[in-house]
Amino acid sequence: MSFEGTLRDRQPAGFHLIETMRWEPGAGFLRRDRHLARLAHSASELGFRLDPEAVEDRLSSIEAETAQRVRLALYRDGRCEILTQPFAPLPPDTVWRVGIAATRLDENDPLLRHKTSRRAVFEAARAEFADAVDEVILLNGRDELCEGGFTSLFLDMGGGLLSTPPLSAGLLAGVLRGELLDQNRAKEAPLRLADLEAAKAIHVGNSLRGLIRCRIV
Repeated sequence: MSFEGTLRDRQPAGFHLIETMRWEPGAGFLRRDRHLARLAHSASELGFRLDPEAVEDRLSSIEAETAQRVRLALYRDGRCEILTQPFAPLPPDTVWRVGIAATRLDENDPLLRHKTSRRAVFEAARAEFADAVDEVILLNGRDELCEGGFTSLFLDMGGGLLSTPPLSAGLLAGVLRGELLDQNRAKEAPLRLADLEAAKAIHVGNSLRGLIRCRIV
């Protein structure tokens, strides 16, 4: 059986694909093509119907005078929904409090590479800290750093490029992460807790919010 067939057979029922994008008046969607490419890749690999014209119709219907957070949901039968809400960018000097979760990711779970509504493990990690942190960082079963609950992880180790965990650690192919790798502003590298202590700076980030400086609490 092919990897694709095996992956489809192992899927839990009832989940859908998600893309969370930032829309700005005059500029439209940030990293739009990257988001849609990731959606198309996941739909193909996981067996979701995708009508690009229907998605475009949904996205082109957005009209607003301020920046918007746009959540696009694609269901297995091809149904597409969007939810918008006003979005206020973070101030440039923002520093997030980040906790290290005891909850672990399974590096052998291929669904972690896709952005889906299957969020139980991330919700469990967040619940460890209640409202005491802005984000959490999860490790895998090999004690490798993976990602945040809704962000990718980037460490400044002093070499000029940001270091981010490889997909093989068990994590999402983040849109901002992919852009930074393609722009040679970041590189993949296996990371562990000791690297957090050695890092000159720690960042988390996603396509909606950009890079965010953080400190471990």
